Amino acid sequence: MNGHTSFRSGNPTLNKNTFKSFSVTGENQMTLDGTVNKTGISLLLLIFTAAYTWNSPSLPLMALGGIGGFIVGILTHFKRHLSAITVPIYAALEGLLLGGISTMFEQLYPGIVSQAIFITFGILASLLIAYKSGFIKPTENFKLGVAAATGGIAFIYMISWVMSFWGGSIPLIHSSSTFGIVFSIGVIIIAALNLVLDFDFIEQGVEMGAPKYMEWYGAFGLMVTLIWLYLEILRLLAKLNSRRN
Repeated sequence: MNGHTSFRSGNPTLNKNTFKSFSVTGENQMTLDGTVNKTGISLLLLIFTAAYTWNSPSLPLMALGGIGGFIVGILTHFKRHLSAITVPIYAALEGLLLGGISTMFEQLYPGIVSQAIFITFGILASLLIAYKSGFIKPTENFKLGVAAATGGIAFIYMISWVMSFWGGSIPLIHSSSTFGIVFSIGVIIIAALNLVLDFDFIEQGVEMGAPKYMEWYGAFGLMVTLIWLYLEILRLLAKLNSRRN
């Protein structure tokens, strides 16, 4: 079974049932250009609101962005036909959170945010080229491996989050030790490989004739991965900077 005979993605917003039983034609059909445009619009909205909390950090706005973004993200996942409404809202809310987080990191390590942004979009461009050229082929085994690794990382982070309620943590994954840095590099690699799955998944949706609103949902899936990738790169750069101080 090759990578184009079934749907599987480590990204929880893009799973094997997302495009199931869709078949539309003409102007009502999902297109690759349309998905790219929707992704661009979503990123612009995110950057716009992020600029606000970057310049005027606000914990209440960051909390609104984090909690609101999570709720709207869940709604988008289960009500995909509302994506044209929910995805722009999600992007704006996530921007409020990311802007505040970014300025906190920047205050600790000046220049770290621009480095993280450059690396994030560099990885995006590189993997898109590798995917389009056929250098990276998302076979079924590739998808299974990335999905399993993504689930494992999510489980580790969940355990760490639960432990934090009792004042505990998993120190090695958050520290700037060699293990902590290697862990962060591993997470970044897995997050980056999820982009490949997202590219492939969106392409399959176009081929299967998914409806137009799925362009917004495809953009949503890409944004989820890009936000995760950016935050993990920030964490890695912070660890590396802390070792120098």
